[in-house]
Amino acid sequence: MASHEQPFRFQYPVPVRFRDIDVGGHAHHSMALVYFEEARAAYWREVVGRPELEDIDYILAEATVRYHMRVLYPDTLTIGVRVNLLGRKHFVMEYDARSTSGERVASGETVQVMYDYRAGRSKPIPPEVRARIEAFEGLTRGQAGAHPRDA
Repeated sequence: MASHEQPFRFQYPVPVRFRDIDVGGHAHHSMALVYFEEARAAYWREVVGRPELEDIDYILAEATVRYHMRVLYPDTLTIGVRVNLLGRKHFVMEYDARSTSGERVASGETVQVMYDYRAGRSKPIPPEVRARIEAFEGLTRGQAGAHPRDA
């Protein structure tokens, strides 16, 4: 996870639904990934400018979740999302989920690999996607450069 504690520029509200609750009276542990996914899709639409389902040209390669507190119903979580690394073919997103009261309930990180579904293989991050993310996140070329995962 990123070591900086700067605020997340992109935030997306996600309701905790009754169906999310398990026998323990809180959201099932798998729901954090669903909440992150909803916020990630909103980021792709709003920041990257790719609003259609067929505009999603990445695959999820890795996910890490840390649980800080129980997620209770009813609530609407605010999910902070940011890209903290842009490689040649992959990018890393960081998440911060907060309850209505502002308490951190979960945090995490995912690695996405750009993917050409027709060719069935990974592809480089398109220049326009890279430019939009760098501009929104304020990433410099050094922060957005290549990473060993791209080798």
